[in-house]
Amino acid sequence: MQSRQLFQRKRTMSDISEFPVSTTLHFYSNATRCVADFYQPAGAGPFPVVVMAHGLGGTRGMRIPAFAQRFVAAGYACLAFDYRHFGDSDGEPRQLLDIKRQLEDWHAALAHARSLAQVDPERVAIWGTSFGGGHVLTIAAEDPQVAAVISQCPFTDGLASSLVTQPLVSIKLTALAVLDRLGAMLGAKPVMAALAGQPGETAFMTSPDSWGGYHGLIAPGASNRNEIAARFALDIIRYYPGRRTPGIQVPVLFSVCDPDSVAPAKATLRHAGRAPHHEIKRYPYGHFAIYVGKPFEEVVADQVDFLLRTVPVAQKQNEPERRSRG
Repeated sequence: MQSRQLFQRKRTMSDISEFPVSTTLHFYSNATRCVADFYQPAGAGPFPVVVMAHGLGGTRGMRIPAFAQRFVAAGYACLAFDYRHFGDSDGEPRQLLDIKRQLEDWHAALAHARSLAQVDPERVAIWGTSFGGGHVLTIAAEDPQVAAVISQCPFTDGLASSLVTQPLVSIKLTALAVLDRLGAMLGAKPVMAALAGQPGETAFMTSPDSWGGYHGLIAPGASNRNEIAARFALDIIRYYPGRRTPGIQVPVLFSVCDPDSVAPAKATLRHAGRAPHHEIKRYPYGHFAIYVGKPFEEVVADQVDFLLRTVPVAQKQNEPERRSRG
């Protein structure tokens, strides 16, 4: 089955040199080890930091290093982590997407980032994409110490995202989800469902751009499991991170794809407008297109500009000088 295949691509020397050097570290979320990459800019710290994580079934190697490269070049440290049950992080069963646990992982990642000697704990921004773009809205509403938020092509509305799935596909996913949930009660192995599929296939994302777009995010030389535990289908329609936007008291940049086939822009724009300090950038690109090529360059430039305005790099270095002049 396609959903059980491992997809691999060869890494070239140009791919390797494209991204900044990172240090692999780990932290614990409810006693389970999470693995992260820490990127540090040149010069003396402490640095502002951007804590980063991916979306539906995504891992930290899926184009996050490309964004981290640009943030590091602008003077920001970055901490990109894998959720429990995914990628290099621990957690059984594998490929289990549990919304509550992923939010706990975000809080644990933030606590760890603030504990690092190289990081200024008062200048912590968060960056999430797709399903992670919804998570950062929830986290920012819960953690008043977050300094700024970048929410990229975000999942904001469970109903809106569910309605883009073909009815027959939804029925099949629900049936698999019920089997998986019942099996979990009996200690059985998870029943899996594909993350990305062709139109009409039984998968969580089946728009025309989903299959190629999803696999285009896989890092050269990496392997990837195009599946998650099917029980998630019972949870997605009940998750509305966009409803948390009125409670976010810091600047939020919404990077919105107008023709988004996975996270509908109409719902995102409605929720984004309710954030007290929102900025909205709209792009004529699909949900998966903004990670690569010209769309990526446009989006990441806007995100760097937002960071420089809301979480200045030079803040701490300038404070002693200002005090001495006073």
